[in-house]
This record gives sequence, structure tokens and C-alpha cells, in this order.
Amino acid sequence: MRGAVLVAIAAAIGNMLQGWDNATIAGAVLYIKREFHLEAQPAVEGLVVATSLIGATVITTFSGPVSDSVGRRPMLMASSLLYFLAGLLMLWSPNVYVLLLSRLVDGFAVGLAVTLVPVYISETAPPEIRGLLNTLPQFTGSGGMFLSYCMVFAMTLAPHPDWRLMLGMLSLLSLLYMLLTVFYLPESPRWLVSKGRMKEARAVLQMLRGRDDVAGEMALLVEGLGTAGDTAIEEYVVGPPEAAGGDRPVTLLYGPERGMSWVAQPLPLGAQGSMLGSAIGGLGSRQGSMLDHLRDPVVALLDSVHDIKAVPEGNGGSMLFSNLGSMLSFHDKQAVDWDEENADHGSGGDQEDGSDEDGDHLRAPLLDGRGLGSMTAAGGHETATTMGIGGGWQLAWKYADGPESGVVKRMYLHEEAGGGGEGMVHAAALVSQSALYLHGGKPQADGPALEHPAAVAEQEQRGWRELLEPGVRHALVCGVTMQVLQQFSGINGVLYYTPQILNQAGVSVLLASLGLSADSTSILISGLTTLLMLPTIGVAMRLMDVSGRRALLLWTIPVLVASLVVLVAASVVPMAAAAHAAVATGSVVVYLCCFVMGFGPIPNILCAEIFPTRVRGLCIAICSLAFWLGDIAVTYSLPVMLKWVGLTGVFGFYAVVCCVALAFVALRVPETKGLPLEVITEFFNVGARGLPASAADDDQGAHY
Repeated sequence: MRGAVLVAIAAAIGNMLQGWDNATIAGAVLYIKREFHLEAQPAVEGLVVATSLIGATVITTFSGPVSDSVGRRPMLMASSLLYFLAGLLMLWSPNVYVLLLSRLVDGFAVGLAVTLVPVYISETAPPEIRGLLNTLPQFTGSGGMFLSYCMVFAMTLAPHPDWRLMLGMLSLLSLLYMLLTVFYLPESPRWLVSKGRMKEARAVLQMLRGRDDVAGEMALLVEGLGTAGDTAIEEYVVGPPEAAGGDRPVTLLYGPERGMSWVAQPLPLGAQGSMLGSAIGGLGSRQGSMLDHLRDPVVALLDSVHDIKAVPEGNGGSMLFSNLGSMLSFHDKQAVDWDEENADHGSGGDQEDGSDEDGDHLRAPLLDGRGLGSMTAAGGHETATTMGIGGGWQLAWKYADGPESGVVKRMYLHEEAGGGGEGMVHAAALVSQSALYLHGGKPQADGPALEHPAAVAEQEQRGWRELLEPGVRHALVCGVTMQVLQQFSGINGVLYYTPQILNQAGVSVLLASLGLSADSTSILISGLTTLLMLPTIGVAMRLMDVSGRRALLLWTIPVLVASLVVLVAASVVPMAAAAHAAVATGSVVVYLCCFVMGFGPIPNILCAEIFPTRVRGLCIAICSLAFWLGDIAVTYSLPVMLKWVGLTGVFGFYAVVCCVALAFVALRVPETKGLPLEVITEFFNVGARGLPASAADDDQGAHY
């Protein structure tokens, strides 16, 4: 995993440059308006800061679809180049018009980085540490702000501070980012798989994971290209053939070693203490509280998955399932190499050069169950091949109704609680039609031979039509709402008025007594405030994959509400000067620290996790557009709100929005920690269809 960590750190430098730029312009604008005499032109002064937001909003509209077409890496390279160009223009800036142009170019760079860095990290990180790595942009962004404040503070101590030099330093830092994007960052393996560039994707995955065996994940990435079909939830008991019992039909699970097989027997949905089945049954019931009816099915389903992990491992079932995953993963010497170079299974032609020009290698069997051993499917038995995909999940394929059907379905399997019996494990499965095609269109009785979905051009043409699919729409509502609520939760207002609040509390006067100018004091206060955020972001990084995204939001948003309420109370309740200073300062610090732990990074993390690979860039661009439009709306509504309701009213409004956000998170935001991205999108497909009034069971297994 060392490769994935280093790649995430390198990509997050793009957000460090964003934080650096935000802090630099906050200090430089004090001197810009004096040189260009903007005191009497507040609209132009506002444009100097806001033009960057406008540029980010414009570029975000195009960045997602373009990244889905040309790749994530070229867009990150473009971001680094734009940062460098913007820094040079700001260093030159002979007049305010060139300065505005440079700020527009800078906004383009910021928009690309903010939109695509979370996508890139999500697509390269392993599920177990994806939350930690995707919190890095928040950490590097705040770190960049702190370092920039240190630089600006040092420059303000000079007799004649040079704002052009302050802003131009961005070009030097962007050179490092440019070198990393060009010479070190690989392309996203998920994007490479979506374009049929299997050999490159396999090499990148091997570098990111630090191992040669990436067969399971390669299979998962290809299956992630097809998540539009109906998804059923089924339950099985899984184990060796000799442990199977009863009259239920079985699905044969073939391993890579000759003579080894496992079987899966279907169970009624929700039987024998199933957490996932119980969640479906409870939500599907027409009875229950109003809260149950308002709660998103995806929230309940994913909560049940995470509850499974808390079940004590006392019956030996977990050990069996763990062994099953390791034994059936494709890492054995006799394992089939899941790669386009397996051209010797009847594909014809030589694929050794890995050429992508004619796409012939896509018609080679990427997964071939025909040579796995001497086992033969008994009459009526289904055949499947399984392998581990991380996060405790297994990936399997089966014929829908036996080999004669010619229809292959994939199964995402996860251990459930209880009901396995001696030598068996209870497992829930998300079942939908496979994205892979049968090799040669001919089913095999002893296992499916599958190949990459070669119709890449057809997938690309679907574009915006993908947004009409229920699962994608469902995820978009969640992502866009989170981004809008984040912006209206008050972070811009608190950051903008932090110096004023602390000045009223007496902190500025204390620092000014040290001989600092008003400008230096303002910058120092902002820098110290930013410094306090860094340890709390470090805590969030540790908890993101332990407690989870949803839990962090549910813990931190109430603290945001409380701190805003205290700020309002401090403004209206008479109290001693020392008490007022302590209350106001403490509230600001608590608010900022809790925000960067939860509501700061998590909306971007969620948006990078909940969309299918084929439209991930497009969907996250829509969410980012909502983010920037919300940012602009909040920034420009602040003066109007201050005029009508004052600072107390503004903070009161933000407290109400945070309460709305808390309710939305509790009812509509699922927990995504530790899950493969493709599994998350399948759960959204299930939830988008709604839950039935009751679960229907039959002898062939229970479906939802």
C-alpha cells in the first residue's frame, strides 16, 4: 500500500497550492488596494478575490466530462501548469486588469485540483485506508494556508511589503507539483480499465499495492463498468462440498487449485439472524415510525453491513470465510492470470505487445474457469469462480440458470452473522448481471470464460444519459445536497470574520501591544487559527476509516451548532470583558476545529466514492459546481445579511442550517468506510428502487 500512500500525498499537493493561494490573497489584498487605489472601488476589490471563484466555477463545468474522456492524470497536469502560469502573471501584474486575468487562471487551476484530486485518490486507494488518504487534501490545504500565512507575516515586517512577490511564490511551488504529475503520478487504474487498457492498469495496480497479485481487484474494476442493471440481495451458506446438506440447490465455487471446490446454498432472505436481511425486512414493513419512513434505504443497508463486522467471531465461521477468501484468490502458482495476455485460451492472435490499437486483446478470456481442474458441474448445479476484492468482500460469477442459459451474473459476497452451521459460513450477496462478456459467446459447463466489455465507444456515447439511471440520480441528490449544506453551514462567515471576532474579544489588542502593525496582527491571528486546525485534521484522518464518515459527521455537526449558538449568546448576553474574550475565542476555535474534522473533508470524500466509474468525473463535476455556486452565494450574501440581521443573525442562520444538515446526515447519508467503490454503487442501485412491503422467499433463494 506504500505506493498508494505516496501517490495520494503527491496528488494532494494540488490542494496545498489552493490553501496557499487562499491565504496569500487574503494578506496581499491589503496592499493591492492601496497601490491601485481600490478603497473607493469596493466592487473591483471584491473581484480581485472573487475572480478565482468564478474561474473555478467555470472550469468545474467541463473538468468532469473531460477527465472521463482523457483521464485523471492529464487534468492534474493541466492544473499544475495553470498554477505555474497564474503565479507568473501575478508576479508581473502591471495593472489591475492583468491581476484579474491571473486570478481567473488561478481559479481554473484551483477548480481542477478541488474537483479531481478526491476522484484520483479514491480510484487509487485501497478500501481499508481510502478515507485516511482522501482526508489528505484537507490536511495539505490547511497546511498550505498556515505556511502561506507564515510567509506573508514575515513579508509584512519589511518596510515595504511586496504583494507581487507574495502572490508570485505560487509559481515556484507549482513547479514541484508539475514535476510530480508529469514524472511520478500514474493514471487511475479504474480509468485505464474503462478504456480497455488492461496491461497498463495491471502494472499501475501492482505498483500501488506493492504486490504482483492484483487479479481480484482487476476483476472488480472491470465489473465496475456495468452497474446499471437491477441488483438483487440474496443470502447463502458457503463452505466445502462435504459440509453442504439439505435439498436446496447449490452453486459451485471453483478455486484455482485442481480438485478444490466450495459450494453455496441459498437461504431465505433475513433468515437465521441476518443483519442485512433484517434491515430489509424492517424497512420494507409498512409499520414503523415516521423516522423509519424518512430514512434512506441505503443508510439502513450499509449500517447493517457495518454491524456485521461487530459480531463476535466465536463460531469458527469467520475463520472459514477468511480462509475461503485467501484460498480462492488468484495468487496460486496454478492460478489463471487475470490479464489480456491470456490469449492462449482460444482468442487467436498474439497479444504480447499489449497494443490497444485494434482491441483484439479485449477478446481474450480475462477470467477463464474452464481449466481449473477435474471438477464437473453436477446436474442442475450452477458454476462460479470467486476471489477476494478487499474490505471483507468476495467477487464471484455464476450462470443465472445453469450453463445452458448463457447469462453470467456477478456476486459480491460478504459474511453475515449466524446461521452457517458446522463448517459453513452465512454470506449475503449483491447479485447483478456481469459487465464481462462470455468469451466467444459460448457458455461452458465447467465454468465461465469471460472477457472485457469491448464496446467502450458505446459506453462513452451514453454520457449524460447515465445520469437518468435511478442509482446515479439517488447518489447525485446525496452529493449535491451535502456540498450545498457545507457551504451554508457558516465556514466562510466564520473565517471571514475571525479577525473581527477575536479583535472584539481583545486578542488583537494583546498582540498589537507586542509592537506589531495592524496588518501583521491580522495575518498572525489568521495563521494561528489555521495552525490549530492541523492537529484536529490529523485526528480525523485516523478516525475516518475507524469510526467512519457518517459517525464523524454525527459527532461534529452538533458541536458546530453549539459553538454557533454560543457565539450568538456572547453577542447578546452582557458579560465581563475577560469572559467575553474567552467565550468568543473558544467558540471560534472549536467551530473551526470541528469543521475540518467532519463537514470540511467528508462531502468531497463521499462524492468521490458513491458514483459509478463510467460517470464518476461527470457526477463529481456536478457536485463541485454546486460547491462553487454555494461558495459564491454565501460570499456575496454575507454583506446583505449583515446589513439586515447583523452578525448575531448571520450566526443564528448558520446554526439553523447546521441543524438541517444534521437531520440530512442522520436520514440520508450512508456509511461508506472500508467498502470497495463498486460495492457502494451497487447499494445505491438497490436503495434507489425502494424497498418492498415484505421480503419474498422461495426455494431458489431470496431476492430483493
